[in-house]
Amino acid sequence: MRTTPTALALRQARLHLLEHGDCPSAGIDERLARSWRRSLAAGLSPTDRLADTEHASDGNLRRALAFNHDLLAHSLPVMEYLFEQVRHSQSMVVLADPRGTLINTLGDADFLDKAERAALTSGASWHEQHRGTNAIGTALAEGSGVEIHGSEHFLERNGFLTCAAAPIMSASGELMGILDLSGGQRSRHPFALGLVSTAACMIENRLVISSCRQYIRLHLHAHFEGIGSVAEGIIALSDDGWIVGANRKGLALLHLAWPDLGATPLARAIDVRLDELLSRHKRRPGQPTQVHLHDGTTLFVQVHAEPSGLVAAPASSTGKVGATQPDALARLDTGDLRWLSAAQKARRVAGKPIPLLIQGESGVGKELFARATHDSGPRRDGPFVAINCAAVPENLIEAELFGYAPGAFTGARREGSAGRLREAHGGTLFLDEVGDMPLSMQTRLLRVLQERQVTPLGGGRPVDVDFALICATHRNLREAADQGSFRSDLYYRINGLTVHLPPLRERSDFGVLTERLLASFNPECDIRLAPDLLARLSRYAWPGNLRQYASMLRTASAMLDPHEECIDWQHLPDDMREELATLTQPATSPSAGGPSQNLDELSRVAIRQALESSCGNISQAARRLGISRQTLYRKLNA
Repeated sequence: MRTTPTALALRQARLHLLEHGDCPSAGIDERLARSWRRSLAAGLSPTDRLADTEHASDGNLRRALAFNHDLLAHSLPVMEYLFEQVRHSQSMVVLADPRGTLINTLGDADFLDKAERAALTSGASWHEQHRGTNAIGTALAEGSGVEIHGSEHFLERNGFLTCAAAPIMSASGELMGILDLSGGQRSRHPFALGLVSTAACMIENRLVISSCRQYIRLHLHAHFEGIGSVAEGIIALSDDGWIVGANRKGLALLHLAWPDLGATPLARAIDVRLDELLSRHKRRPGQPTQVHLHDGTTLFVQVHAEPSGLVAAPASSTGKVGATQPDALARLDTGDLRWLSAAQKARRVAGKPIPLLIQGESGVGKELFARATHDSGPRRDGPFVAINCAAVPENLIEAELFGYAPGAFTGARREGSAGRLREAHGGTLFLDEVGDMPLSMQTRLLRVLQERQVTPLGGGRPVDVDFALICATHRNLREAADQGSFRSDLYYRINGLTVHLPPLRERSDFGVLTERLLASFNPECDIRLAPDLLARLSRYAWPGNLRQYASMLRTASAMLDPHEECIDWQHLPDDMREELATLTQPATSPSAGGPSQNLDELSRVAIRQALESSCGNISQAARRLGISRQTLYRKLNA
């Protein structure tokens, strides 16, 4: 049990933070000090008595529960087991999603009064931005297990709690959620953090095994008897021997890290080839065998493989385990190679100090892509703050972005405003239609990006900010910079990586995209388009792109009679029906392969067909094409 500073020392340290902007160097754990600083930067005060506004609506909670179905299914038995260990200590076992929203609680809430009971129910947010330093929010921010006791909580109202929390990771290194054990100070358990960390590992192992059933799995431990225990390592392999998934213990045993997934063959870690391990498994199924790392370390390995031929499950576009736990970008992927290339590039800079600039016509889904990039990166548990620079009046955009001091201008709120830039601290700032930002604001934004500090309108001390930056525009910013309507120095500051999203009329995944949209609008039934109508829609120019197409499909779905399942011409809005009727039939079918198809187009078609026939498995697709994996990745990113 760690030594906790006295309540008096913590109050003095918190006062020092409020007065000087930092904690005293002695007596306060650095992780705690970082969390307090984040809480202060989020605009919280220790004496705040937050309203219950940071609570998911019923609809949002239902979506969160559905989205986290696998996490809940594998966590509930472990949560019940954990609660049995602390049943008589007036404690609660809590499960939170990657945003800090509680999705399940179990235990005795009698030690809480009515207000606090509401704060520890499903739907409540315990993100640091909303509740200050607390075990759930701080474990999310730090990415590791933490214990927060009594006055270590930033908000005084939470000082009666003692909490321990640990992260739950997926087989591909995504943060799946947080497991927490909370109780009153008198119910403090000396081994709370150890119990929670062990329980989180149990959940992780169940998730890894579930998501990797069709992969070859290696269960590892330094001792023969450790195989099958909660302390075992688990590694998932593709059929050609590449490490595509793992639990944390498995990575540690092989001296690897999360970025090594999808990029490391097993032979680089151990001195036995995969085919030799499979041969041993065939001779003695289920019997652990001894192997050696290249540094001489001995491990015991048990092979688990499906009896149907050791075929790898479909992989995500990243090459990591993704069939059951794809990231947010993978969930948006419907097969267009240009979109896939943009997603792969965005995924590589997520979490790095490289701004992302998304270009594309209005309605192609730039904000959706930006949000998915945020959700696929290490800042996904932080805020995503979106600002449409074209929609905010020019006379208000400065106050909207940078905040303002109390009484800074007529009509200002008495308490002032932190501003959207500060709201994005710890997460992602998305500036949509950044090309329409006034020049005066461009100058201030450039200074913020250079200094990483925000000074509110009307005075006040500068405040440090830390956010990932994603911008989007339908304009050609290089031309705008040349013409003087956009600052060239700001253009080069936000243009760390530029990706282009294709317009709907140029996408090759129109049919799959249509099925996905119809399923989202009609979750209770299987709605489809009449084949001739689908063919005509695929040839329409769609000036409003996805936004226009989605709106049309939603309206057509509403026009269906209760027992109809096929959308046809009579279900379309009149104006759309008239425009489609004027389209002429194509002279040749797309499959004719006429002279208009150049080599690049043929290459893209061949790659798409290989990926589809291989169910997304990069290794199999490369073999079908007769090229290496590296060459295929280069072509996908071209």
